[in-house]
Amino acid sequence: MTASLTAQQLAEASAAAMWNGDNASAGLGMVMDRIAPGEATLSMTLTDAMTNGHKTGHGGFIFALADSAFAFACNSHNQRAVAQHCSITYIAPAFAGDRLTATAREISRAGRSGIYDVQVTNQTGAILAEFRGHSRTVKGTHVPLAGGTDTGTAG
Repeated sequence: MTASLTAQQLAEASAAAMWNGDNASAGLGMVMDRIAPGEATLSMTLTDAMTNGHKTGHGGFIFALADSAFAFACNSHNQRAVAQHCSITYIAPAFAGDRLTATAREISRAGRSGIYDVQVTNQTGAILAEFRGHSRTVKGTHVPLAGGTDTGTAG
């Protein structure tokens, strides 16, 4: 099946397959705005329930948005990939009602390893956080390969 797909179509098919099982991203109100090979953009509105004692966006929710964008970017090549290491630097606060956008892009992909940078911005374009994720591919694909099925689980 995948032999006849373009890289963009494969990225879209992989993202659709992942999205179907991604209860965390959907449960937080995330929306996939864009997917391309090695890239993904997701957004969500920060709710009151996502703020901390300072009345600013809780870092865990901002991290979750960046991590989801990272996940879709590193899985866009139809090879199952998981996070090996992630870090985030918070630059400016977010507030309830802000529309946050996480834009992930592939920096490097070689062998089983990948590096992805994710920038999180608000509705005015202000940079709120910079995230770097290191991925590791595992056994399996999201879309069946031509001539067989290879949608096995991590291994």
